[in-house]
Amino acid sequence: MKRVLFFLSVIILSFSYAASQPSDIYKDGVRKKAKELFPTYTSEAVPYRIPSIARTSEGDLVAIADYRFCRADIGFGHIDLHCRISNDNGKSWGNIFTIIEGDGQKIDDNPNLSLTAGYGDPCLVADCKSERVLLICVCGYQTFFNSSRQYPNQVARLYSEDGGKTWGAPEIITEQFYKPLDDAPVGPIKSMFIGSGRIHQSRYVKVGDYYRLYACMLARDKDNNFCNFVVYSDDFGLNWNILGGVDVAPIPTGGDEPKTEELPDGSLLLSSRCSGGRLYNIFTFTNAKTAKGSWGKHAFSGKENSGVEALNNSCNGELLILPVTRNSDNKDMYIVLQSLPFGSGRANVGIYYKELASVEDFDTPENFARDWDGRFQVTHKASAYSTMIEQKDGTIAFLYEEDTYGTNGGGYTIAYKNYSVDEITKGAYSFNKKVNRKKFLKRLK
Repeated sequence: MKRVLFFLSVIILSFSYAASQPSDIYKDGVRKKAKELFPTYTSEAVPYRIPSIARTSEGDLVAIADYRFCRADIGFGHIDLHCRISNDNGKSWGNIFTIIEGDGQKIDDNPNLSLTAGYGDPCLVADCKSERVLLICVCGYQTFFNSSRQYPNQVARLYSEDGGKTWGAPEIITEQFYKPLDDAPVGPIKSMFIGSGRIHQSRYVKVGDYYRLYACMLARDKDNNFCNFVVYSDDFGLNWNILGGVDVAPIPTGGDEPKTEELPDGSLLLSSRCSGGRLYNIFTFTNAKTAKGSWGKHAFSGKENSGVEALNNSCNGELLILPVTRNSDNKDMYIVLQSLPFGSGRANVGIYYKELASVEDFDTPENFARDWDGRFQVTHKASAYSTMIEQKDGTIAFLYEEDTYGTNGGGYTIAYKNYSVDEITKGAYSFNKKVNRKKFLKRLK
């Protein structure tokens, strides 16, 4: 009897130990429980889409998503924008509340009169020194593909002065983005919008009262080709200019929804959605304060150059660059994260990572695009758009679309997970906010 009890206790302890150890799939982040910020439970429910996120100067997380009564993009009817806020690094979230309501009305078959039909595709930034938050979105009753210079899809701007708790009325700022391209080689453009998710605020360049903002534009040119531009603002979104001018598009064709981030030397990285991976380009400053400089030649990143592969899909994703220590030799450096669905198709959203140990790792778009170091899977379910931001504790807030409940009803559940750099890289790197970037500065004037 004692021998039986002994073997039973060994078996129980073995199961207990095994249960306490992270499996390979857990290390990939799939089994970490998500917080469902904007759930879509059934096919009949009004669905959510398009996650966006910002971190305020106080460290609060502000998450916003489309609430799509029309079950489709802007131009097809009624869409609201919903918001939730976390005051404790994502451990808990306040109730869902509405930032702005669409009315779904089309007036006299004239899309330019229907500016309040819907508000969607939010992109978001919170000022690092104040409680101001800026939201830019598409609005109205005009689709991206049916838009024209005469009847463009519209762009709205909203501000919050209290960290996202309350919001002012929307302002239409469409012409700030269309008009500069009227006489450009690609112009006049027929449609455009700012890539959803996260607007980037510079860590290094301050002009006047604010650190500079960078956002990315997807435009449909006069010949119906997609092209990308980066726009910047030195007054926290009141006025926008095109980085590098209008004569050369950094992604002239083949790109789609874009994102941007600052490289360790202060140059600007553009990442554009494309089939099979991403397109990258880099803007190198000759004078950062005046935004003077030039774009390189864009490069593809995918399976063939050991880059970021998106198997049988083209989808929106996010960029994030963080200071880290490489744990194998305690060397300080940076790491870049790129999220996208691994596939096949829109499924298995995850994060690719690449170390930036020296300027040579990103001195050209071609070098940046190739030889990524690893990847980390977030979900094994149908999943699509994603965005992320550094939290105040140095971990990562990851917000993504997941078909959690198999609804297939025009949207997703918008889910949040929190990861450390160690988790994402399986212990290869650790976040280190004290990394000295001096050795990277030879390209920044």
